[in-house]
Amino acid sequence: MTSRRLLAALGAGAAVALFAASSDPSAAESDIAPLTQVAPGVYVHTGRVEDFSESNAGDISNSGAIVGTRCVAVIDTGGSFKAGAALRRAVEGVTQLPVCYVVNTHVHPDHVFGNAAFRGAGVEFVGHARLPAAIAQRARGYAAALERNIGPAAAGTETVAPTRTVADSEEIDLGDRKIVLKAWRTAHTDNDLTVYDPATGTLFLSDLLFVEHTPVVDGSLKGWMQVLDELRTLDPKVVVPGHGAVPAPWPASIDDEMRYLAVLRDGVRAELARNRTIQQAVDGVGGEESGRWKLFEAFHRRNVTASYAELEWEN
Repeated sequence: MTSRRLLAALGAGAAVALFAASSDPSAAESDIAPLTQVAPGVYVHTGRVEDFSESNAGDISNSGAIVGTRCVAVIDTGGSFKAGAALRRAVEGVTQLPVCYVVNTHVHPDHVFGNAAFRGAGVEFVGHARLPAAIAQRARGYAAALERNIGPAAAGTETVAPTRTVADSEEIDLGDRKIVLKAWRTAHTDNDLTVYDPATGTLFLSDLLFVEHTPVVDGSLKGWMQVLDELRTLDPKVVVPGHGAVPAPWPASIDDEMRYLAVLRDGVRAELARNRTIQQAVDGVGGEESGRWKLFEAFHRRNVTASYAELEWEN
């Protein structure tokens, strides 16, 4: 059965099954994703710095859990039901408190496709105010890609849209622990959300910050650089990137990413000034960065394409 036949129209607050359970998804629950405590009551699972494959089942991004006295907030859930189920079991291994919030930091499938493993009474799914529209627009394409890239490991995967959205900044209370959710203007995507735990100074930046993994431009290159300038003024104690080692060195990690984005910006502007085509820009911009990042060949050329499309129309 194709992903197109399995999908229905997706709207805010809806959940849509993407794949039939061709194998038993519960079998994944024996594979417990390791959690590391990075601050008191704050745990992180570090995903592999890889692209989607059947062998990793979409476990390719960082996830987290923050524990209060009443309940737990999970931050991102991995790239498949299998990855999400493993994360859920890991959370159950560190606390008996229930999960009351699943916070999705943005639309990309490696961060949201594990949501279905956390569905249940009393669980709110929280995201940026623009996340429901982004999910509705992209669900079909993401479903097809997941089916193609991880095959049977996609069994049981569903897209679960937010039941609660954040337009600016909002606190959620986990019991004697309030965490701050902030919605950002268009940067990595048009629906980036960060999570800050004031009790420990832990900042979940998700894909606003890439470590090791080549950054991915899917929103606005210039907007992202402006957001990074704002983030650089902060003084968190622990920083959790969307990909790569945790904790991220601060501010060195943000400087590395800014350098890469500046190479894109300046290189594309130079190509445009010479009236070069988009293909010439793709072939010529940023090659000097290739040894600094993993998955460079998978993502850099599309970053140049996205940057060219944006900068072509700047004043």
